[in-house]
Amino acid sequence: MRYEPANSIIIKLGGLTAVSKAAGVTPHTVMRWRMPKHTGGTGGVIPHWHIEAILDFAEKIKVKLTEADFVPVIKGRAA
Repeated sequence: MRYEPANSIIIKLGGLTAVSKAAGVTPHTVMRWRMPKHTGGTGGVIPHWHIEAILDFAEKIKVKLTEADFVPVIKGRAA
């Protein structure tokens, strides 16, 4: 199971390696954003301190991404 919104953002931006370079972290760190919390992941949440760099990267490669795309999805509730 992949966790959102991290999984969708990583796919849109070209994968683990591309996002890791943009955020200045290892691919393993980015992979953890798509893992459940009980296994050491973030449950789909991208840490807020990486958002600006990721948005800059998205703009550079001409991928539409906004701050709203980083809001976690809560099951059973509309965003």
